[in-house]
Amino acid sequence: MQILENYPLRDCNTFGFEATARYFCEAHSSADIIEALEFVDAHALTLLVLGEGSNVVLVDDLPGLVLKLANPGVEVVGDAEGSVTVRAGAGQNWHELVCWCLEQGYFGVENLSLIPGSVGAAPVQNIGAYGVELKDVFHSLEAVDRETLEVVTLNRDDCQFAYRESLFKSKARGRYIICHVNLTLSTLPEVNVRYGAISAEIERLGLTLTPQSVSIAVCQLRRSKLPDPAEIGNAGSFFKNPVITDTLCADLRQQFPGLVAYPDIPGRSKLAAGWLIDQCGWKGLREAGVGVHAKQALVLVNYDAGQARDLLALAERIKESVKQRFGVMLEMEPTIYPTP
Repeated sequence: MQILENYPLRDCNTFGFEATARYFCEAHSSADIIEALEFVDAHALTLLVLGEGSNVVLVDDLPGLVLKLANPGVEVVGDAEGSVTVRAGAGQNWHELVCWCLEQGYFGVENLSLIPGSVGAAPVQNIGAYGVELKDVFHSLEAVDRETLEVVTLNRDDCQFAYRESLFKSKARGRYIICHVNLTLSTLPEVNVRYGAISAEIERLGLTLTPQSVSIAVCQLRRSKLPDPAEIGNAGSFFKNPVITDTLCADLRQQFPGLVAYPDIPGRSKLAAGWLIDQCGWKGLREAGVGVHAKQALVLVNYDAGQARDLLALAERIKESVKQRFGVMLEMEPTIYPTP
């Protein structure tokens, strides 16, 4: 495995921010990951693991090793009546995995179409969209344990999934480096259209209700709201949708009749962060090369050679304005590196 020095990272993060890694390497197997970890330990370096860099903000140069997971590939490793287990490499592009599954007649991830990033990042974030989260189809994963340098298997309960949360973002942050992810998918063409926008889009497109048409509708909806990182730097949704008590939600609805909210777990409601930000007047703002996307207030963008620090300063101002008006604190989704 080749370890490169002073490696530019602009093309390794979807915001397109300039940063340089002191050391950089790609891992094509668990053995490569272990070799990289041995290098990190031998030189007392910090470590950043990257997939497609779609959920990070690189604020400055990174003094340690950046390890890019580069092991794509998908295979069926188990089957039962009505379902299959699919194993995907951590370096596999997520949307390409979704498309492959639909082509094979394996269903359950179509609502997660067009989410940017790699398979290895999906459990970390417990990615979700349009009424489906990764945990709903998750079987297990294989990862290198940094404490033992051994490959271990973690099941769904081990991963402690919650809304945009997991073991890998909280209690065991930095301990495990995911190599492969296993998903249990249905061979029955059932669909999830609990989000009315999907049904409406399918009807508008004149399609029959199938998992494939759900994927098409989701892609259309996402493209209509979210900018393509290849055209304008962004990391998708920059803030999590805040979850609050039903009581507080009812109080807010009294004050703001147009409040956009959805039921969450019993006793809790999930607010649409994009609506909150839009109501505070941020949509379309542009300054110092960064701004808020004109079609979706939940998305912060790097328009043209903007600086990560300017983006984070803007994010803080947005958070403060939402707190002042609605009494709700927003939380950022991307992770900041180097860690403040």
